[in-house]
Amino acid sequence: MNMKRSLVPDIVNLQAFECAARHQNFSRAAEELNLTQSAVSRQIAELEQQTGLQLFERIRRRVILSEAGQRLLPEVRDLLTRSERLMIGAVASGQMKGSLRIATLPTFGAKWLVPRLKTFTSRHPDVAITVESRSKPFSFSEDGFDLAIHFGQSAWAGGVSTFLCNETVVPTANPTLAGRIASGEVDFLRDAPLLHLTTRPKLWADWSQRHDHAFENAFMGLRFDQFSMLTAAAISGLGVALLPTYLIEDELHAGLLTTVLDASLSTENAYYVVRPEEKRTHQMADLFEQWLLSEVGEA
Repeated sequence: MNMKRSLVPDIVNLQAFECAARHQNFSRAAEELNLTQSAVSRQIAELEQQTGLQLFERIRRRVILSEAGQRLLPEVRDLLTRSERLMIGAVASGQMKGSLRIATLPTFGAKWLVPRLKTFTSRHPDVAITVESRSKPFSFSEDGFDLAIHFGQSAWAGGVSTFLCNETVVPTANPTLAGRIASGEVDFLRDAPLLHLTTRPKLWADWSQRHDHAFENAFMGLRFDQFSMLTAAAISGLGVALLPTYLIEDELHAGLLTTVLDASLSTENAYYVVRPEEKRTHQMADLFEQWLLSEVGEA
């Protein structure tokens, strides 16, 4: 992508703008940046000239962000944060033989990936690994990930997908509620409160159809947008949740949760390892993908 150099901002000018906006004072900004006040004023003037915007309104001894400055500030802060992260990552990976930036679904990362990650890092201690959570598909070209773990269909624009595993969910509750259901005190199919995931609103209805149960309350109950919250709600006794078995291994082992009925459902979507098309020959990503597939095979 070609970009006119006149449109590329000087990072020191952006730093001066952010600092002055935070303090609403050029002198304090100069102190923090170890510059003179005139230097800060000059840097902000250069940025105003480059953008064609008046970024501050001067009122007595204070400077207040203009409307244009208020619109620009969040993007400048994001750019400065990303620039700092880029340099830290470059320094860290420069001391290693390789680097790998991985995107994963939040709960999958916390409950399945991270607890197993030590087996990979012990084999490849010279690889700088960064793991970040992403809930939705993104652009590999813009976000710079080397590999993503994705749940859904295999199609991904600009990415090459490899099947990782299916997902199986089971009706789960804390032992107290599960005991009441088992004893017949609570009719699971009629009275039990159901817990739902907002991104999969038809999960209980699909489960009831799969097991030939007439479920009048298949769409009723509390809703949560993350499996982590759904799991916490089930543990606290708020209701019965359809939870993936691989995400609740520890909770089942510790007795915090138990299956209410031995009736599972394989969801229509699956987990995939996705690689950007332009990084098909990334050696570290190859090793990580192979490791993921071996871990799933042993599970």
